[in-house]
Amino acid sequence: MAHVIVLLGAPGAGKGTQAVRLARARGLAHVSTGDLLRDHQKRGTELGRKAKSFMDAGQLVPDELVLDMLDERVSREDCRKGYVLDGFPRTEVQARALERRLTGNRVDVVNLDVSDETIVQRAEGRLSCKQCGAVYHGKNAPPKKPGVCDVCGGPLVQRPDDAAPVVRERLRVYREKTAPLLHYYGERGLLESIDGERDPDAVFTDLQGLVQGDG
Repeated sequence: MAHVIVLLGAPGAGKGTQAVRLARARGLAHVSTGDLLRDHQKRGTELGRKAKSFMDAGQLVPDELVLDMLDERVSREDCRKGYVLDGFPRTEVQARALERRLTGNRVDVVNLDVSDETIVQRAEGRLSCKQCGAVYHGKNAPPKKPGVCDVCGGPLVQRPDDAAPVVRERLRVYREKTAPLLHYYGERGLLESIDGERDPDAVFTDLQGLVQGDG
């Protein structure tokens, strides 16, 4: 029986960071749908070509196509014990399809609860190095020298998608499309929530506690 952990939360809530740490600590694979899309396009697979046609047209990649990519990924040996899902499901249609595929496995669903204002503040203060990609935060994790990367000395910039108006639009879409999953999993008695406003180490400690055990 595989152990599958579904991490939910708004964009910017810290799912990616916690998913990587959790997967490493639990000896599970980290499965990110964003990474899957990029990987298939890079490899030029049939699934990647199909997805690109939708993305180039500014459309969402259809649920079934994303599910096909997910099926291919979780069939690999490193997912035999289980995996941490990062960025999936995003809709109730995807959640229902995932539920059918996971029958007989242990499933934990954890939501990182972070307010919209905190997410906007996190994004507005985020700085990335143009040369090496290192990430800083103007208030929470500033570089030693303002505007200069500690690692390589490159210039630090704010990504366009971290601007407040862009972040608020992403949050609006999340509330409309993905937030209903909290009700979906809550009705099934699967949902646990963690206060994601705190220090990442404190969040991770709570997260570990919720998913302990071999199922």
